[in-house]
Order: sequence, then C-alpha cells, then structure tokens
Amino acid sequence: MSRLLDAKRNLNEAQEELSLRPQILDDFIGQTDLKRNLKVFIGAALHRNEPLDHLLLYGPPGLGKTTLAYIIANEMDAKIHFVNGPAIEKPGDLGALLSNLDPAGGDIVFIDEIHRIPRIVEETLYNAMEDFIFSVVINRDTSARTLTLELPPFTLIGATTRAGNLSSPLRSRFGISERLNFYNADECFTIVKRTAKVFATTIEDAAAYEIAKRSRGTPRIANRLFKRVRDFANFAGLNHITIDEALKALKALKVDELGLDDVDIRYLKTIIKRFKGGPVGLDTLASATGEEIDNLEDVYEPYLLQIGMIDRTARGRVATDKAFAHLKIKHQIKLL
Repeated sequence: MSRLLDAKRNLNEAQEELSLRPQILDDFIGQTDLKRNLKVFIGAALHRNEPLDHLLLYGPPGLGKTTLAYIIANEMDAKIHFVNGPAIEKPGDLGALLSNLDPAGGDIVFIDEIHRIPRIVEETLYNAMEDFIFSVVINRDTSARTLTLELPPFTLIGATTRAGNLSSPLRSRFGISERLNFYNADECFTIVKRTAKVFATTIEDAAAYEIAKRSRGTPRIANRLFKRVRDFANFAGLNHITIDEALKALKALKVDELGLDDVDIRYLKTIIKRFKGGPVGLDTLASATGEEIDNLEDVYEPYLLQIGMIDRTARGRVATDKAFAHLKIKHQIKLL
C-alpha cells in the first residue's frame, strides 16, 4: 500500500513539475538575451529545414536549463530523448540511446550533467556530433572489431552546472553556448504569480514579492517556497495567501530576507567564527559544516558570491564585511 502511495505521490509531483514548465519561448520568463538569440537560431534552422546546431546550456542549478531544452524541442517540433550524464557509463549506453533516433532526423538528445560523462564515452561522442557516425570497438583483443552506426542528423543539448569541467574538445563541438544567469526579484515575482495561477491559489502581490525576494534568483526555489507557503496557508484553512501568512511561513522555514537558509548561515558563521573570517579552504569548510564539497560549490556559493557575502581567493574563502553586518557579528582583530 505504501509503495502505491509513493508511486502516486511521485506521479503527482512529476505532473506538477510539468505543469509549471512553459511550453514556448514567449512564455519563458527571464533570460531575455538568451531567448532573443535562441529565437534567431531556431528560426534560421527551421527556415533551412535543418536540425538546430548542438547547444550547451550552463549555469547554476534551478535556472531553467531542462525547461529550455523541452521548449526548444517543442519549437523545433522534434522528439526529445532525455538522459542524465552519470547514467551513460560506457560507449554502449550512448549507442543504445543514439540508435533510437528517428531515421528521418531532427531529434534532440538532451544530456543533463554532461560534465559527468566518462572520458571514454566523451571520445565516442565526438564523431556522433560532427559526422553523425557512432563507432565503438568491440572485444579489445586479437578479435577486436569496430562497429560503425550511421546516425540521422540530430541536435545534442548539453546542460551543466560546471562548464569548466568539460574538456576543450567536447566544449568546442557545441556550435551554440549560452549561460543562464540568476533572475531578478521582478522576474521571480512574475514566476510566483504564474505558479499561483497554475495551482489555482490567490496570493497578495506583497506576499508574492516577499517570496520572490527570498528565492535566491532561482525559479526552482521560488516555486518550492511558494508551495511550502501554500502548505502553511492551507493548514490554517486558507486558500488565499496574505503577506502575514507568507512571512509566518518563511520564518518557520528559516529563510531570511536575503533568501539565506540554515546551510548558508552555518557556512558563513563557520568562516567568521571558527576561522576568523577566512581565508579557509573548501575541503576544510565542507568538513566543518558537514556538507558535500560539490553541494557547497554548486548550490550555495554561487549565490553567496553574487550577493557579495564571500570572496574566493587563492588561499580560500573569505567572508566579506557584508556577511559580518548581515549576521550582526563584529570583526575580530587578527594578531600577526
């Protein structure tokens, strides 16, 4: 019974996630320059009746890379094949994926976390991207032979939070490379209002803007905070979210006025109190806070850097004056 409930819950969450995703570029909020460029690239490809050039989308998590991939597929009227980079462990896995492409061409292959594919898989990807040929060596001994598969023209969309971790040969094979930036409060406000409409919930503008301000410039977080604030309102028997209800919920969720949560505060206080403001290495910080290195570097630090709470130096992370002021901690005098 519990498994059935879990399956239904997962299905409902997946359906909710899909309902929140816009289907066309005009409905996608934010990333104005990127959208303008994509409209040109997509329109030109459709005019020539060709697949879109291979596209790399990079930036912090939660900014809409996956959503954009599905929008591009929709705008191109193409079938999309989705896979996570870590799931492609060997060339054969990539071959199985590419062998399912429509022989007529034009399909889109979307690889999320593309920086995590193994190097041996990456090398087989080069010919597939350039010449639409997939070659793999079978039986690496005296009976070794090469299996070659001709592929229909397709578009590879790679998404990554770590563009610097991609090898130069792979990065150079993407004809289009676009970075997604953090959203401003007004854009997040529009996203919260749209999400409220999708969930048939009314919300005061002041409440929506308060959620937007605390969403770290990230649509995924804006949607998550809205859903949790809605939970608090519904638990109180309300279907309308007021500013008072929003503030009460955000306080219970321990999300402050800058969008910093428990992990952010613990991270900053560790630098300030334990290491006297820094510099301190990321490995040491991860051990001291009990967080994964990748989690700190990919999820938390980009926003803290953007709002000026920390600096990265050659010697490690340093808390800024703004971090001291936000936490109401006085600078300690370092003795030489």
